[in-house]
Amino acid sequence: MGLTSGTKLGPYEIISPLGAGGMGEVYRARDTRLERTVAIKVLPANMSADLNLRQRLEREAKSVSKLSHPHICTLHDVGHRDGMDFLVMELVEGETLKQKLLKGPLPPEQSLRCAAQIADALAKAHKLGITHRDLKPSNVMLTKAGTKLMDFGLAKDSSPAAAVLTEMTADDAKLTVAGTIVGTFQYIAPEQLEGREADPRTDIFALGEVIYEISTGKPAFSGKSRASLIAAILTTEPPAMAQLQPMTPQALDRVVKKCLAKGPDDRWQSSSDLASELNWIAEGGSQTAQAKPIPAGRRRWDRRSRSFSSALLMIRSSSPGTP
Repeated sequence: MGLTSGTKLGPYEIISPLGAGGMGEVYRARDTRLERTVAIKVLPANMSADLNLRQRLEREAKSVSKLSHPHICTLHDVGHRDGMDFLVMELVEGETLKQKLLKGPLPPEQSLRCAAQIADALAKAHKLGITHRDLKPSNVMLTKAGTKLMDFGLAKDSSPAAAVLTEMTADDAKLTVAGTIVGTFQYIAPEQLEGREADPRTDIFALGEVIYEISTGKPAFSGKSRASLIAAILTTEPPAMAQLQPMTPQALDRVVKKCLAKGPDDRWQSSSDLASELNWIAEGGSQTAQAKPIPAGRRRWDRRSRSFSSALLMIRSSSPGTP
């Protein structure tokens, strides 16, 4: 982390570091003009020399600037100062889904709510022609107000004006493998592994993997090596979620199974429809949550009750003059 407290980037004053990764460093900072706290993602001078990294930062800025949604991190500003390119983002307080999963799966209600909010955020992006392409637990923040979808650095903008700028180059692909190999390969769709074009249904596959993991605490696909993980994604089906988490609603199991279909045509075709289905399940519309076991005494009483009712009905029907 190269910037110290008090460093100025134009009107922004660095307060403290928040983290670092393959795309640079993130700091808590203060906007001295508006007197608000923000997050600044900085591409340091030594990384700004890399054209691909600069293009990736620019891609993120252009993608996020189009998106205004309660579950997508807001972009406030972009800048260049002292050889450093940077983005000024909404400061999101909380923890990532990846951090949360270290403590185990989310409770069913929270898991459903989180999944529906991510699907709704993706629906907004997809409507504007933006495919995220890097959805994974480390790119989703959990806050008091709900989830926030982050990091559109690998996003693809399919709108005609942006098509050339947002295509993933060969060097971008190398960066993805080198910088985020675990996250990228764990949540990547079969068509991406086969070198085919990504589209919104690619994000739906990744969301299915995320929902599976936050609901069960286990990844949908796993392998002892990169090759075996890729083979699992391409050829195997994950165990039913209820096997790992008995309280999983059956309807959610079916929804996730459809998300994880190998062929894009067999998946949900829109994130909007998926969000609606998840909200319906969360509101109790599925009637498929695991039922509580009926006590043995109650079962015997129910059987006797039904037998008595049947006998009474037979007597009444066989009696002359019975109305």
